[in-house]
Amino acid sequence: MVTNVTNFSRSGLYDWMAQRVSAVVLAAYVLFLLGFIICNPGMGYAEWKALFSNNLMRIFSLLTLLALSVHAWVGMWTISTDYLTQMALGKWSTVVRFLFQAVCGVLMFAFFVWGVQIFWGN
Repeated sequence: MVTNVTNFSRSGLYDWMAQRVSAVVLAAYVLFLLGFIICNPGMGYAEWKALFSNNLMRIFSLLTLLALSVHAWVGMWTISTDYLTQMALGKWSTVVRFLFQAVCGVLMFAFFVWGVQIFWGN
């Protein structure tokens, strides 16, 4: 039996909901950007910079970055608990699963901080 110690939301239903809600946020962001690009065919750097200088767009981008982090964490946690099992790895399964989840968590945190720095930096 897999324990929920490292699970982001501690419940299969909440994981499912987090995955679906984050997917909707990601889809909305992509559709918005595609719509913006299609509606501005001659767009240059100045228009692109103006879009991302708007605080509402920065907040939307930050929300999307958070949704991406949640989506990735739930996905990677699910992969690790489904495939890094004692049957597949033997007695080292707990250590391998922990290291895999730790590396995923550190990388997701680093990418999130980096994204915040990009969107809210100079």
